[in-house]
Amino acid sequence: MIINNNAGAAMAARVLGESSSALQKSLARLSSGSKIVSPSDDAAGVGVAMKFGAQINRAQAARDNVGNAVAFAQTQDGFLDKVGNALDRMSELAMLSQDETKTNADRALYDKEFQKLDDFIVAIGNKDFNGISLFNSSSMSVTVGADGSKMSTADIGLASNSTITALANATTSVDSSASAATALTRVKNALSTLAGLRADVGANMSRLEAESSALSVQKDNLSSAKSRISDVDVATESANFARQQILVQSGTAMLAQANVLPQSALRLIG
Repeated sequence: MIINNNAGAAMAARVLGESSSALQKSLARLSSGSKIVSPSDDAAGVGVAMKFGAQINRAQAARDNVGNAVAFAQTQDGFLDKVGNALDRMSELAMLSQDETKTNADRALYDKEFQKLDDFIVAIGNKDFNGISLFNSSSMSVTVGADGSKMSTADIGLASNSTITALANATTSVDSSASAATALTRVKNALSTLAGLRADVGANMSRLEAESSALSVQKDNLSSAKSRISDVDVATESANFARQQILVQSGTAMLAQANVLPQSALRLIG
């Protein structure tokens, strides 16, 4: 029996300290929902989870870019639809002006509407989306991947398309039977060109929507991988928390007992 050194109390204090530290760490995990509360918990996992997080954010940003490009294409298609309606009416006016029972005075009335619709088409060709021309002669390069990969959309050149801009020619009118026949040919060519442009817009939208879907799948899988590294399993950690609580309570009780043992020496010298 010794008095100066209480080895049992020292060991009980050490074990109690370890149990208390483990209890605090378990409490931090449960309160934060994160498995890694300190880089020392999983040094490699911290780095991998950080890279996954950055890649997830990039995938979301790319998906936002694609969403804006889809909105851009939808706006293009909406205007092209209106151009199609205008061309349809212009072809009708060109046919009506070829009616031999009409005088040139009658045809001049048809020409008024024809020219206004022509002006409308020219104005559509100059429309923009957030300051970006909708119908210039160059394609767009859209970022569609978290790695910065891009896709080029089909060129939707309305303002620069010769078969459509030909309608804006001053000689295109329906104020006579002969000019109406020429105008009809030009309108029919413009309609054919417009059909191709709308098909291009549809193809752009289809590709962009597929890219958006792929980015969503990539983001979900990356989030799942990051979760396996950094998110705490609440059921498992709750069991560990209860275990550490019991160890702290029993360690505290045993330390108290170990501190009492040296007092037995007083009986020998009393």
